[in-house]
Amino acid sequence: MSYALSARGLTRDFRGFRAVDGVDLDVAEGSVHALVGPNGAGKTTLFNLLTGFLAPTSGRIEACGRDITGLPPEKVARLGVARSFQITSLFPGMTAVEHVELALQGTGWQFWRSDKLLRRHRPRALELLDLVGLADLAGHTADSLAYGRKRALELALALALDPKVLLLDEPTAGMGVEDVDRTVDLIGLVRDGRTVVLVEHNMAVVGALADRVTVLQSGRVLVEGGYDEVRADDRVITAYLGTADVAH
Repeated sequence: MSYALSARGLTRDFRGFRAVDGVDLDVAEGSVHALVGPNGAGKTTLFNLLTGFLAPTSGRIEACGRDITGLPPEKVARLGVARSFQITSLFPGMTAVEHVELALQGTGWQFWRSDKLLRRHRPRALELLDLVGLADLAGHTADSLAYGRKRALELALALALDPKVLLLDEPTAGMGVEDVDRTVDLIGLVRDGRTVVLVEHNMAVVGALADRVTVLQSGRVLVEGGYDEVRADDRVITAYLGTADVAH
């Protein structure tokens, strides 16, 4: 089996506290792989390690056949591994299409702004906005978008990097049912030809999307397997302090 993203013995310490403890992870090429676990399990730290926002204390990370251990985020992205942008990264006064144009210009590693150069990216920017369901909001500023639509814009920005591996950090957090359903459908579309890794608390979303699930507890891998296998594991039920969080 070919792996798009792998980690071996991945560890991260913070002043004596071990947030990630010897994690081994294999993400199959073309799969959707979910990282789940109770609060404090180490999901966010692991996510930041995989995307270069944190350097590991020890261990090794490989992506697309390359060693990316300790590389900064921009170099990780250049090698084809991109994470969803956070809402705090959006510029309130810029339109949705301008955001995507700027992200597309970043793929050429020219981060200075030129309106003329940005306009060259308009057709592709509009294609990406259409893909994430924002075509009719292309001219709207980021601060005018509803929460769920801002999350869709984040995804468009990540897709502008044309990643082979796309990492999504809680893509449905804070959403209502309608936006959750829309986001699940959207991830199902954008996974075509890509590998997706997502941190997600909503187990219904995990069940709908994930080919494989890794459950973390106290910074370690507790269980890994298919969704139904993981959901039925007594160790997972105990970790979540009851069946309610994992039964749906």
